[in-house]
Amino acid sequence: MFSKYPKFLIPVAVILILAALISLDGFYTVGEQEQAVITMFGTIVRTDSAGLYFKIPFLQRVQIVDMTTQGSSIGYKTDSKGRNTSREDESVMITSDFNFVNIDFYLEYKVSDPVAYLYNSDNPESILRNMLLACIRSTVADYPVDEVITTAKSQIQASVRDKLTEMLSQSNIGLQCVNLTVQDAEPPTEKIIQAFKEVETARQARETMINSAKKYRSEQIPSADARADQIIQKAEAVKSSRIAEANGQAARFKNIYEEYKAYPLITKQRLFYETLESILPGAKVIITDGTSSNLMPLDKF
Repeated sequence: MFSKYPKFLIPVAVILILAALISLDGFYTVGEQEQAVITMFGTIVRTDSAGLYFKIPFLQRVQIVDMTTQGSSIGYKTDSKGRNTSREDESVMITSDFNFVNIDFYLEYKVSDPVAYLYNSDNPESILRNMLLACIRSTVADYPVDEVITTAKSQIQASVRDKLTEMLSQSNIGLQCVNLTVQDAEPPTEKIIQAFKEVETARQARETMINSAKKYRSEQIPSADARADQIIQKAEAVKSSRIAEANGQAARFKNIYEEYKAYPLITKQRLFYETLESILPGAKVIITDGTSSNLMPLDKF
């Protein structure tokens, strides 16, 4: 069927087709607020800013990254009609005085490093959001509820912005915080207020139990100390009595021993009589010469 066309047209057609494919897949344009990351076989070749560029068709891959400032709401969401709806899982925070507050933020951020943005994490925007929530919760927890709602908004947003900037620098996900503002801060919904009341009731019950335990302890410790003092004093008295008794017995034994050394027979007889008297206090001694007898009390001897 190609016989009716000149033979030189076939290579020309092939060249034109290849040129068209190369132009379609080889040239690309990068916008003013974009950067392009070019890779080949999974390796980063270069990054391009705004302009018209050429890449090796079918071998090199181009990923365009938007470098403009993006916005994200924290604590609320906006529907298609522009109406805001609170997201209590993000907006409800606990303050330093154990109250709840509903606080909303608006974050402005942009890509600072397109390579890190594309390859250092799977979902950098989600990581950024979690970091921001952590910074907000830790900061709001340092302020009482009255200050969060009234005078401390500027301090809170500055502190949260500084914390987020530091965390982004450490994580190196290719994003940076441009600006952060507190949109609103108010008491939470009735459901949250009721939950807080239950928490507050439990906290007051805990305080009551702690105070009762402290009162019982303050009452029992003096009584226990007094009983301990009585036991110690009684033990000291018994100890003194035992020591005195032992000293007296030792002195008595020493005196008896001195008498025994001077008059051994008389001392033996006296000890015998004293022992007999202590064993048989009512005993009578019969003294006889074989023909007559007299009953004499033992103490007479």
